[in-house]
Amino acid sequence: MAEGDAGSDQRQNEEIEAMAAIYGEEWCVIDDCAKIFCIRISDDIDDPKWTLCLQVMLPNEYPGTAPPIYQLNAPWLQGQERADLSNSLEEIYIQNIGESILYLWVEKIRDVLIQKSQMTEPGPDVKKKTEEEDIECEDDLILACQPENPVKALDFDVSENPTEIEELPPIDHGIPITDRRSTFQAHLAPVVCPKQVKMVLAKLYENKKISSATHNIYAYRVLLRLLPGSGAVFLLWSYGALFRLLVNTAIGCCIIIFLACEERDCEDDGETAAGGRLLHLMEILNVRNVMVVVSRWYGGILLGPDRFKHINNCARNILVEKNYTSSPEESSKTLGRNKKVRKDKKRSEH
Repeated sequence: MAEGDAGSDQRQNEEIEAMAAIYGEEWCVIDDCAKIFCIRISDDIDDPKWTLCLQVMLPNEYPGTAPPIYQLNAPWLQGQERADLSNSLEEIYIQNIGESILYLWVEKIRDVLIQKSQMTEPGPDVKKKTEEEDIECEDDLILACQPENPVKALDFDVSENPTEIEELPPIDHGIPITDRRSTFQAHLAPVVCPKQVKMVLAKLYENKKISSATHNIYAYRVLLRLLPGSGAVFLLWSYGALFRLLVNTAIGCCIIIFLACEERDCEDDGETAAGGRLLHLMEILNVRNVMVVVSRWYGGILLGPDRFKHINNCARNILVEKNYTSSPEESSKTLGRNKKVRKDKKRSEH
């Protein structure tokens, strides 16, 4: 029981550090000991029309067997609108039981605020809700058929990656962060196979300053596609099921699915649990085919938990700078702009 509580506590701490790194000043600590936090969410960071505060308390059993205890605070949020949003958050939890979900909750709320902002803009609002629902279905692939055999294995070969490149990828270096004489700097490289990870590390260690760092923490995620001949590609027959596929080829009433697996790893390099926290941040941001290394030069003064905050901030900053992810304000603007463009296009077609 104690081991389970310790595991949950570590996962909570990793998620808290990642959320603080992602959302910055929007993330607020109410009571650190009681694990109570608040995040201010708006449809637009620069010119907000709709704002909501999400307050959460993380029970000891979260994320393993219990959801966060939450409260939605906004003067305009009442009645059915509050119930609908609460149902959406609870549905996200049910679909991701055992996983960290705070990031998913925040982005769901932001999406709702953006939609609300668009629906209250001047202009005709007839069928706006229907158009929104249509847009959400544009990326869905629905196939219906009734074959004789539900599953049939095909003879395919395994390959790490069909586009594996064995050349050294370009390496970018982030802006250093210095705190109490300790300096942190992130390095980033696009990678498509584990072999490139080793090449990047070898190249970085050729630099005397980097090789002399107290710690070189790294994490990477690589998506490896399984090629024909692997025995891991299957002919799946669909009975009206909804598929979101990495790669698919429709043949008659069936689909050939080219499966893919993810290779991931991390290294603390003496900074206990730092690599796992860095990998957790990359998972929350959903970045793949990239490697991030954070070098720390110790300045003689212990930083405590702040060192993990600086490691995550360095990593997030360079991921944003190199367009692997967007800052919260940029993502809210882009999402709102894209939805508006698609709705305008749909109106013009009519």
